[in-house]
This record gives sequence, C-alpha cells and structure tokens, in this order.
Amino acid sequence: MTGSKISKGMMHLVPYAFILPPMIYLMVFMFWPLARQMYMSLTNTRIINPNRGRFIGLGNFERLFDDPAFYLSLRTTLVYAVLAVIFGVALGVISALAIDRPFKGRAIVRAILLFGWAVPNVAASLIWLWMYNDRSGVFNRITDFAGLGRFPWLTSTDMALGSILAVTVWQVAPFVMLVVLAALQSVPLEVREAARIDGADGLSTFRAVTLPHIRPAVQLASLLVCVWSIRRFDIIYLLTGGGPVGSTSTLVVKIRQTAFESHELGMASAYGAVGLVLALAIAALHYVAEQRRMKWMSR
Repeated sequence: MTGSKISKGMMHLVPYAFILPPMIYLMVFMFWPLARQMYMSLTNTRIINPNRGRFIGLGNFERLFDDPAFYLSLRTTLVYAVLAVIFGVALGVISALAIDRPFKGRAIVRAILLFGWAVPNVAASLIWLWMYNDRSGVFNRITDFAGLGRFPWLTSTDMALGSILAVTVWQVAPFVMLVVLAALQSVPLEVREAARIDGADGLSTFRAVTLPHIRPAVQLASLLVCVWSIRRFDIIYLLTGGGPVGSTSTLVVKIRQTAFESHELGMASAYGAVGLVLALAIAALHYVAEQRRMKWMSR
C-alpha cells in the first residue's frame, strides 16, 4: 500500500518533469540574458570593458530620448513594420485564396510561391543586392531597356526603405500564405455552396463566409510578421547597412551601430529595451483585440 501511494504521488510530478527541461533552457538562454540586458541598459558599460560598467540609472534613456536619431530610427522601424504587415499579409492572403482551389499545375505554383520563405535570409539578401546593383543589376537593366533610365534602389533616401520592404514582403508573404491556406481548410464547403446558391457573388462569399473563419489566422500571422519586422536585422544590414543617411536604420540596426561602432553597450541595451517594450505592446494589443473578439462571439 505504501509503495502504491508513493507511486501515485510521483505521478503528479511527471508533468513538472516534462516542463522542467524547457524551463531550464528558457531561463539560461532567454530570461537570464534578457535580465542582464535590462540591467546593462542602466549602466555605462562599454565594449572595451564589458564587466566594469557603473550603474547610472536612467541616464542612457535620458540621452536616448534627447537624441533625434532615436526618433528617426523609431519612426523607420514603425513604418517598416506596418508596411510589411499590410503588404505581406495582403499578398499572402491573396496567394492562399488563389491556390486554395485545385487547378492544373497547382503544386508547381505553390512551390514557386514558397521559394521566398525557403531561401535563407543571407542568401536572399545577397541575391537581391545583386539585382538592385546600380550598374549590372537586373532591375536597372530592365528599366534601362524600357527607356526609364536607372534608379538608385539602395543608395537613395527615398527608395532604400521601399527596396528593403519589397524583399521583406517577398519573404514573409509565403509564410502568411501557408497559415491562411491551412485556415481555409476549416471553411465548410457546404456553407460556401449554400452562399453561392443564395446568389452571393465571390466577394460577398469571402466577406460573409470565408473571412470569419480565417480571421484568427490572419491576425496571428500579422502579429508574427510585425514582431519579426521589428527584430529584423540581416536583410536591412546586408542591403544598406542602415543607410543612406540613416534612412533605413531601424532600432535593431542602431543596436549594432551603438554597440560595435560607438562601443557603448549600455546605450545599445537601452535601444534593445525600447524594442522589447514595442514588441510587447504590439503583442498586448493583439491579445486585447482577441479577447474582445472572443467576448463578441460568445454573445
């Protein structure tokens, strides 16, 4: 009896045993470095002596909020993230709707549409860097052949962010397409057919039948694309390095510049703290919107 009671008691600890390894991993590789970064943002730590930083309180944040370059990078980050969500999600949803129905060659079309998601970011950035080249790039050859002349895709303050945005949309749209395509499988075929029988056109069927079913997937994809855009470094740095004249310098790029060019780890950590708060705020907005939607559906 005693052994039976002990075994039953041990069974209650089994779920915690499964949770313990990932919790240890998160503590070691995520929460501790995050806590270390937040503390470092309150110090004057420099890269030449990273363990001798002196606590200065909110001094880094005071400098940060007095620096016009910070507001430029914050504005660039927000514009980049919002446009990536708008165009990336829109293109992904359209692509998912286009390949939802069976047609000849659908597998090939799907493979082509997924190519942007499958290519590693560094390789994709180098390919696009060659395509954007002012002299031998594919785009300038096409525009020159069409009589439009050549364009400074990555060296103009007016075009650099748009050029990076095009690469970003090309990469994130396939992910959105996959998520929405999976959600489309949950739309009952009978409901669609009933809507068509009642005389609803394609747009009305999508708005009244399809959209309510895929809305949670679209919202989740939008959240992920937005957070990824705030954190994205490799594409921006490889294509422009944050230039020209800081026109593509997002918060993540500023972290690298501040830490490894200005050698100020404390200030770089302050930039990282702002980026973290921004990402958490966006996640909180998504949570509130989702809770309101669930309450509205339960009425």
